[in-house]
Amino acid sequence: MLRTLTLTSKDNKKIQEERIREYFIQATKKIIKGEGLKTVNVRNIADEAGYSYATLYNYFKDIKELVFECVKDFQFECEETVNLETKNSRHGLSKIKNITISFMKYFVQYPGIFELFYLEKTSDLGHKHPTIKMIYSFLDQLTEEEWKYCIENKICNQTEAEQKKETLRNLTVGILLFYMNRHTPSSYKEFVAITDRQLNAALY
Repeated sequence: MLRTLTLTSKDNKKIQEERIREYFIQATKKIIKGEGLKTVNVRNIADEAGYSYATLYNYFKDIKELVFECVKDFQFECEETVNLETKNSRHGLSKIKNITISFMKYFVQYPGIFELFYLEKTSDLGHKHPTIKMIYSFLDQLTEEEWKYCIENKICNQTEAEQKKETLRNLTVGILLFYMNRHTPSSYKEFVAITDRQLNAALY
């Protein structure tokens, strides 16, 4: 009986620690979504999470470690959104196009996340190389199964697929950058039209 109670106590402590850790992650994500990474600091996070700033360091080495966790969470969140929006799309290039459009819409909805992923200096990102690699390959991960489908069904070969993937990585960030930071084009309707034309040119 005593052994069982001891294990339960340990389990409860672990659950509590995970809960507090998650509070800090969610607080950081909320600030990034609303105002961008530049407004993230220890006191803001602590206030949002409802704990003292000193408590944060019991769970994270520093803010950069928190940011790394946020990148992973945002990617998971974006992937869920993309999967939901494209689940009925026809396989192949058509679905790759739809996945890419959904991916871009996510960043339009959350400019702070776009800023975190594509505009922040690498020195501001925790776990630098893993974080950069995660971000760089994210669209490739989202479309991976569809590229396999295209190669298996001879819609394109491996070399062509790699070239198209590289084009999409650069194209999507470029279009988003001009629209979100330079207001070019000036309307969302034009942004959608340009995106559609450019994706057609890149994929077909």
